[in-house]
Order: sequence, then C-alpha cells, then structure tokens
Amino acid sequence: MGVYVLGIAGASGAPYARRVLEQMLVAGHDVKVVITDAGRKVLEVEENLVLTGNTEADTPVLLEWSQSEQSTDSVEMYHHKDVASPIASGSFPFDGMVVVPCSGGTLGRIAHGISSGLLERAADVCLKERRRLVLVPREMPISLIHLRNMTSVTEAGAIVLPASPGFYHNPTGIDDLIDMVAGRILASLGIESLVMKPWFGPEPSSYSDSEEGIH
Repeated sequence: MGVYVLGIAGASGAPYARRVLEQMLVAGHDVKVVITDAGRKVLEVEENLVLTGNTEADTPVLLEWSQSEQSTDSVEMYHHKDVASPIASGSFPFDGMVVVPCSGGTLGRIAHGISSGLLERAADVCLKERRRLVLVPREMPISLIHLRNMTSVTEAGAIVLPASPGFYHNPTGIDDLIDMVAGRILASLGIESLVMKPWFGPEPSSYSDSEEGIH
C-alpha cells in the first residue's frame, strides 16, 4: 500500500482531518502525521482532542481519535519542528500529502517556499518532486492575498480543494457533509474510499405525467 503525509494546520476543519486519517488507515496505507501548534489548538477546540506535542505519547491518542482499528505501526507522528525527519527529504519516498485544514498562513508559506517548519518543508518536497499535494483551505471570505497564493501553488502543481461541501446528495447530517469533503480529498490523492459517492444524476422524477406538462 501507499505512504501518505497528513498535515494539520491551524484552521477550522478538524473533523475533515479525522475522516481522512481514518479512511487512509482503513485502506491499509501508512500515514505520516505533522500537526502544528495552532493545529493542536484547533483539534482541542473542535474535537476535544488534547495532544501534548510529545509524538510518542500522542500517537495512540491520535489513533483512537481516528476511530480506526489499525495498529500504531500504521501511523507515525513527527514534531512540526523536526526538519530532520524522513519526510523533509526528497529522497524519502511517499505517494502524496494533504494539508487539512490548511490555514491562510500555511498556504502563504507553501506558496512562497518558506519552510518555517516540517509541514511546509514536506509540502515543498511534494512540489519539487512532482508528487501529489492537496491543500484544503477553509476561510471565508477569501482575500486577494489568499487568491494569489492559491494561484501560485496551483501553478506549482498543487491541488487547492476548498472545504466546500455540496448538497446535491441530500445530506441528512453533519457526517454526510464531512464525508463529501473527505471523499474528494482522498480521490484527489488517488485513494479509493467508501465515503466517496459518485454522482450519477438525480433520482427519477417523482412528478406525475400531469405535473410534467405544467410550465
């Protein structure tokens, strides 16, 4: 199976990261996780997940949060300042990376090649090695600076995938909205998942013949 990097930065959208991590593990992939300080704060606020920053102690906690049944051997966490870790080098093979959620600051640093920490450096490796990089911003409204940074990373080869769930699948709860975004993220990385529901057109019309004649 594949090896993927999951970066979690300090923007709203922690439930998306949880679902993506779960589905990566369910599919049998190895996941390398990098969480910034701001990302840990978002996890605490949105998911009530408290991480200490000690990657060895945090790994089983993160695995339990993911709600998957995989062993800790499938997940490896790196401190966001550990720029000597394997994923900081282009010589270490991994298949792709997603930053979900991706803050505006993280987007800007990636767009300008400013590797202030391991998350940005791993993203920079993806771009220079021509590997898949998916960035999932969740900002509203979006400034001109954000738009220009999105253009820059797109021109460099990244995929910008805003956390904008659709409603054409008739979601019945928050989990359905989370699944839509997580499914698109996984598909963009080339990972098949059960949460991705392809669109095959609308359900057969429930209108009667007489109603179809009304204009």
